[in-house]
Amino acid sequence: MTTAFEPIDLPGHRLANRIAMAPMTRSRAAQGGLPTALMAEYYTQRASAGLIVTEGIQPSAVGQGYPDTPGLHSAEQIAAWRTVTDAVHAAGGLIFAQLMHTGRIGHPDLLPDGLVNVAPSAVTARGQVYTHEGPKDFVEPRALTDGEVHATVAEYAAAARAAVAAGFDGVELHGANGYLIHQFLAPGSNRRTDEWGGSPAARIRFAVAAVKAVAEAIGAEGTALRLSPGNPFNDIDEPEPEPAYTALVDAVEPLGLAYLHVMEVPGTRELTTALRKRFSGVFVLNPATEGPTGPAALALVEDGTADLVSYGQLFLANPDLPARLKAGGPFNTANPATFYGGGAEGYTDYPAL
Repeated sequence: MTTAFEPIDLPGHRLANRIAMAPMTRSRAAQGGLPTALMAEYYTQRASAGLIVTEGIQPSAVGQGYPDTPGLHSAEQIAAWRTVTDAVHAAGGLIFAQLMHTGRIGHPDLLPDGLVNVAPSAVTARGQVYTHEGPKDFVEPRALTDGEVHATVAEYAAAARAAVAAGFDGVELHGANGYLIHQFLAPGSNRRTDEWGGSPAARIRFAVAAVKAVAEAIGAEGTALRLSPGNPFNDIDEPEPEPAYTALVDAVEPLGLAYLHVMEVPGTRELTTALRKRFSGVFVLNPATEGPTGPAALALVEDGTADLVSYGQLFLANPDLPARLKAGGPFNTANPATFYGGGAEGYTDYPAL
């Protein structure tokens, strides 16, 4: 029986264990979307994960959806990220950059002057986003033109090349949680009638194009994709996700990606299993659970449901999480005051095992 504490190979990499640190928005970047010394400390403390996936990093200025999130589209950002990746590698860790274009999720107040949020269609998401002036309603995004869709695909590829220059071991494209790629996948947010919308085969076209562009830019072995089929977060309407997601996985399967990462929502295990069977590479699962993912999720590696299990909140409070899981605890309890914001308390100083 395989356990989560055994090594596993990604293309070109040997992971020390099958416990991944899930991507989590932190909002701790400095002005200009620059990662900081605090962020380097944070990721380095968690280098015992088999794989670290960073917080979402915007691949372009218009891709930013939250305050104080980092970017990978300038020379200064590349240089600043290099201090993070060098520190993680020195501690024996492996780190992928998650590329997250938030699309319609955000607000013009978070963007440089003159930019507005963009999306597949001019459909406003219900809800609010936090800004430096407080919560504000989402605004109607501007629908991308065909030329801009192609340009956005190219921005993902450029950000992937920047990630490699910054020392990352690979990139994960964020196709989940209601952000731009997910907005193209979901019929509620994608009402296009051109080649990028309509049928499931058309709605997956943007995701496939972005994945292929990144794989061509940095190699498929450094390219991964995260999905969350049926996830209603950020006002996504996706009543019948199976046709689009099975077609999407079938389309990227031949590329030889580093891994596929599924964030599962309740009631979708059958679809999770179907995607697992269709994808021959490494399958990472952030399972649907009541409350934060806990030790019980390790059984998903043992029974073959997943190759790796990704942990979010538990990794915030337990930087040495693999050792704690192997020892059966004890586990620090996450303090919500540490979740977001540069001035939040206790960012890196949870007690060690």
